[in-house]
Amino acid sequence: MAEVSIEKLTKSYDGKTQVLSGLDLHIGQGELVFMLGPSGCGKSTLLRILAGLTSPDSGAISFDGRNISTLPPEKRNAAMVFQNYALWPHLDVFENVAFGLRMAHRPGPEIERLVMAALEQVRMDGFARSAVTRLSGGQQQRVALARALAVEPALLLLDEPLSNLDANLRDTMRREIRRICTERKLTALYVTHDCREALSMGDRVGVMHRGRLSQIGTPEEIYDHPADGFTARFLGDVNRVPEGGIRPERLKITDGPGKFRARLLERAFFGDSCEWLFEGPGEERILVRELGAPDRQLGREYALDYDPAFLIPVPEPGDEQ
Repeated sequence: MAEVSIEKLTKSYDGKTQVLSGLDLHIGQGELVFMLGPSGCGKSTLLRILAGLTSPDSGAISFDGRNISTLPPEKRNAAMVFQNYALWPHLDVFENVAFGLRMAHRPGPEIERLVMAALEQVRMDGFARSAVTRLSGGQQQRVALARALAVEPALLLLDEPLSNLDANLRDTMRREIRRICTERKLTALYVTHDCREALSMGDRVGVMHRGRLSQIGTPEEIYDHPADGFTARFLGDVNRVPEGGIRPERLKITDGPGKFRARLLERAFFGDSCEWLFEGPGEERILVRELGAPDRQLGREYALDYDPAFLIPVPEPGDEQ
């Protein structure tokens, strides 16, 4: 594992389209950092630059204080897990995982040890001689992860690795990746557009916007105290209330006094929770999220209350871009 420093990283394509604009980032040893952001914000370009697959226009990258900005990919000791798995269909599971080690001319007994250790870590050691084409999507993603782990990388890079999996399998793989990163004390940078994934797994989460880092902090910090309207909106729903912005789960429906009154329009039931849509002051639509399924009457007016400590920046039109 390595301590990673990125300083003033810039990248543009065709000399005009600025993808990264002076980005600074520090990743501590053994830290799992997530990068969130909309399509085109530069997060995947950042990964490719760290892996050595794309060259930056300017800036510096160092692993443990050593500048690796101009090193080729094979000299960086960074391993990448791709969205589409990128497995060799003509090789079995063992040989797919062994590929990077063989390219590095590691001795046979060492390859055997490292491959089987990586497969055991992802709970695929019983499939070593299976054809990858006969595996499920989740199993293929485990093999891709094992291939990255086998080379014992200083930095693990993950580019939306769970986006092709169904919802239940994504939840399982989230826990597995978090477990592996913790057990191996891996330094890792994980790119995704899935806020739930980032907030539930990351030691820290960064939000990128138009090639810049809008904010980085613990999941709790950036969710409850976003730096700006873009970050607030990207991480979840935000209501406009008389004093500013508030998240749906921070609003309380009460029969007593509250900050303002609103008329209940719609109900959506999700099993463990309910979402209520209200019409507030000035015909503003207000979303409230509650655990359970209380009995409430559509069309009735209720008081809504909140703690002003949880007010956040109000997104403006265009903040989602």
